[in-house]
Amino acid sequence: GDSQKKLDVLSDEIMVNALYNSMVCAVLVSEERDDAIIVPEEHAGKYCVAFDPLDGSSNIDCNVSTGTIFAVWVKKTPGPPKAEDILQSGRETVCTGYCCYGSATELVISYGTGIQRYTLDPSLGEFVMSGDQMVLPSKPKLIYSINEGNYLTWDENMKRAVDGYRLHNPLYSARYVGSMVADVHRTLLYGGIYLYPADAAKGNGKLRLLYEGIPMAVIMEQAGGEASTGLFRGTIQPILDLIPTSIHEKVPVLIGSKQEVQYVLSHYK
Repeated sequence: GDSQKKLDVLSDEIMVNALYNSMVCAVLVSEERDDAIIVPEEHAGKYCVAFDPLDGSSNIDCNVSTGTIFAVWVKKTPGPPKAEDILQSGRETVCTGYCCYGSATELVISYGTGIQRYTLDPSLGEFVMSGDQMVLPSKPKLIYSINEGNYLTWDENMKRAVDGYRLHNPLYSARYVGSMVADVHRTLLYGGIYLYPADAAKGNGKLRLLYEGIPMAVIMEQAGGEASTGLFRGTIQPILDLIPTSIHEKVPVLIGSKQEVQYVLSHYK
């Protein structure tokens, strides 16, 4: 996986310890660990949780926003917990969300019926609701967010789509932080599109399906947007329809306002 920072390890330990000892979890999957963590049956509950404890950690040293991303499923099979219990599609999540650590600490969460936004009030030590039933703006800003340093690795259709943003009139703004939480949070609030497309040679993306692709896809769809893989494994499909085959499986990600996602996908038709 990606190289670890000290804060990565600390964040992972805090989350694992809290969830492992909660008595409500059966399977834990962390971006920082190669294998799933199986809670002993006598201490296990019914939930399977996948999480990236510190997204965007490569930005820590330059004080750019980081975050935590998570998704929760219910264990469906009887018997002792096993890693396969968490390999479910995004349509089957019971809770998804992310925390964003920047000028304020925010929690954006969905239980499948809309999105709530909470902001940490340091004077109270509690999260206070700052937005209920969040939706993408009806008049989104013209923003596209993608790492254009990877331009030469994309297929020709993706190149043409991004070229269209560059040359569009009125002009689109390019905004890319390099922290998925920060880029998706901006997209949720302002509109536009966030993309991390497939590598044309390798055929896969960089982002992990269970704890990056699925949680953010749920949030974006709940906000009235769209979340697609783009061209992946020879077809185009919603991220939430994918059934993971391994806990660290990678997936291409195109998420944002519906009209922007459809614009990019139109180049594949």
